[in-house]
Amino acid sequence: MIDTTGVDPWRGFTGEVWRETVDVADFVRANHEPYRGDGGFLTGPTARTLDVWGVLEKLFVEERHRGILDVDASTPSTITAHAPGYIDREKELIVGLQTDAPLRRAIMPAGGLRMVEAALKAYGYQPDPRVHEIFTSHRKTHNDAVFDAYPTDVLAARRSHVITGLPDAYGRGRIIGDYRRVALYGVDRLIAERKALRAALDDRPSTDEVIRDREELAEQIRALGELKEMAASYGYDISEPAGTGREAIQWLYFAYLAATKEQNGAAMSLGRTANFVDVYLRRDLAEGRLTETGAQELVDDFVIKLRIIRFLRTPEYDQLFSGDPTWVTEALGGMGTDGRPLVTRTSFRYLQTLYNLGPAPEPNLTVLWSPQLPEGFKRFCAQVSMDTSAIQYENDDLIRPAYDDDTAIACCVSTMRVGRDMQFFGARANLAKALLYAINGGRDEITGEQVAPATPPVQGETLAYDEVLAAYDRTLDWLAETYVDALNVIHHQHDRYAYERLEMALHDHPVRRFMATGIAGLSVAVDSLAAIRYGTVKVLRDETGLAVDYVVDGEPSTYGNNDDRADSIAVWLTEAFVEKLRRQRTYRVRP
Repeated sequence: MIDTTGVDPWRGFTGEVWRETVDVADFVRANHEPYRGDGGFLTGPTARTLDVWGVLEKLFVEERHRGILDVDASTPSTITAHAPGYIDREKELIVGLQTDAPLRRAIMPAGGLRMVEAALKAYGYQPDPRVHEIFTSHRKTHNDAVFDAYPTDVLAARRSHVITGLPDAYGRGRIIGDYRRVALYGVDRLIAERKALRAALDDRPSTDEVIRDREELAEQIRALGELKEMAASYGYDISEPAGTGREAIQWLYFAYLAATKEQNGAAMSLGRTANFVDVYLRRDLAEGRLTETGAQELVDDFVIKLRIIRFLRTPEYDQLFSGDPTWVTEALGGMGTDGRPLVTRTSFRYLQTLYNLGPAPEPNLTVLWSPQLPEGFKRFCAQVSMDTSAIQYENDDLIRPAYDDDTAIACCVSTMRVGRDMQFFGARANLAKALLYAINGGRDEITGEQVAPATPPVQGETLAYDEVLAAYDRTLDWLAETYVDALNVIHHQHDRYAYERLEMALHDHPVRRFMATGIAGLSVAVDSLAAIRYGTVKVLRDETGLAVDYVVDGEPSTYGNNDDRADSIAVWLTEAFVEKLRRQRTYRVRP
């Protein structure tokens, strides 16, 4: 590594706002250089890169065969819980693993002990008795706290799956720390900023909100200190800003790594790092510290690390999501609010890893698409998509006006401003099942249990559209209220028992929070309503009067086939349910 001792880490950078206050978006706008060319400058993998990747490729084979390669079943993961780990210490350019060995998974019982122990047993490991004692007798988990606070109607809705996928047994995820801050400012500056924010609360009356803010800021300060300690165990002092491209990537990666060491969130997105990294790589190239081959090598090494992020989850979880997803999502491209493209050479370099290392679902490289993007980048994206099927696309022209141009994607679709917004993950409400409840007066069509409030069931041999719609509307009112009630419990308890200390230390304070909600069964509900409205639907009931099956006469309109009859129902249903959700009071979300 080139010695940068005594060298100004901000040499050559322009702009003033980002120097005075923590504002990476302003830094990127002031210093990024759009690239309007094609991918002709790109280089292939070096022998060193292939050697490091080759070690992992052999481990991947065993991991696929066994389900997981290995797990440390006795050490609850924290930022500093595990000793340093390496793939090939002599050849790695960017270092750091979640545990002390590649692909060795950690346990995170603070989110939920039951899921940890179920996953261990599923893969042939025995839970550690000491860990079990600690997290049943001495330390309450998020999972236990949520179920202590759930009301009975939420428990019934969860059990019947009219509300599904709730993050009440593991980390909620969908939070994107601005990991770039560690590289641009160094940890000491960030700690000083948090201490100032904490001190500013001392003169305020100790209300519930102020007490909570003081405690959370104190936890954030501790997490930043642990981040420094973890980096030091690898031989790096990240107290000061990064001085080179290699340091910028390493500092940034240490921050992201620390987040994955203490959270197994449903999605652990990376953010929007390529343009930021490009500023450093471009400076190194201009100073002669780096060649293009060296720049690509650093990006390849970084992506290698992102590809081996792992969490211990049950086989059922993996089946639900068709694999072993981590959603390490990186947003690429897009347009700036000043009209300049946010495409740089490093945008190309990130995509080039799909050739140098082969196609992979992680990191989830997501292009923020606009017709205004440079032609060379659009053509390169198209070619990579055809060759690898490994790029996701989002509509930048819809995102930018609503969220500004320093946005990233949480998980696979949710947009937020990096370091300024956070999302309370909300899973989904099953609108198709709710329709069956409406017809059956709130009873579950499988168990017969009264889940929704008892109402008169829809009568008659043939369903009448207006009668069904009125019953459905009442059921959706109940579903929206129950759904948001569940989310409020989850996120209140997650903040208390599984708080994302490091990720939130890399956000503005106060952060803008919003509640994310989801719909399951939309097309099924729409097709069913269209069949009732435009066809004839006969009801088959059991001996208790419960509707258990239906006979449809005719070929009514179906959703998604360019038929406005069904599509208009889909628009109405979505807008109506969203409006019902918006009427609910949500935890820590200000209007």
